[in-house]
Amino acid sequence: MERTLDDWIAEVRAELDIDLEVDVRGLLDLARVVAHGVDRPAAPLTAFLIGYAAARRGGGPEAVAEASRRTAALAERWAARAADPGQP
Repeated sequence: MERTLDDWIAEVRAELDIDLEVDVRGLLDLARVVAHGVDRPAAPLTAFLIGYAAARRGGGPEAVAEASRRTAALAERWAARAADPGQP
């Protein structure tokens, strides 16, 4: 039986008793932006911090989406500064 990323996420959600649909594509896109714009090891750590921030704000898809949006914007600013060190 071939297992997929969706299978893994479903099993983790069950194991950790998490009742939240995961925007897998959105989180992977964010991880890509962070990995390339900041540093590879920053991607999983950033995902953890997004989850933690969302939980502190009551959890739920909206809290995850907001934390992801803010973090993606920050990562893009980091990448822009790396490309042009004269930027603030």
